[in-house]
Amino acid sequence: MAQITVTIDGKAYRMACEEGQEDHLTQLADRLDRYVGHLKGQFGEIGDLRITVMAGIMIMDELSEMTRKVSALEAELASLRSNRDGSIEVQQRNEQVLVSTIGELAARIEGLAAKLNGRTPAEIN
Repeated sequence: MAQITVTIDGKAYRMACEEGQEDHLTQLADRLDRYVGHLKGQFGEIGDLRITVMAGIMIMDELSEMTRKVSALEAELASLRSNRDGSIEVQQRNEQVLVSTIGELAARIEGLAAKLNGRTPAEIN
């Protein structure tokens, strides 16, 4: 376990984290410190606990909004995938119809060519 010291609202806190996560934890602490600083700027000295709770609620509000947005994007992605899959199925059916139609047309052309040449289609093959 790695150990780092972070500063929030001018107070140092020693924290443990996974090896390699030191920078991430420092960035998170810096972000929390900005929230606390912002709230202190708005409300003044109303107590460390109250400021910390308010910062936590603000963070949870942002997390809730981001979670809602992610859910909406996931639903949109699922819809797009479903539409894509439906389009692929339609395209495959259209290709099968086209191949069948081309085959039928080729047979008719061969039949017409045979009639024009005075032969039966069986004689052509």
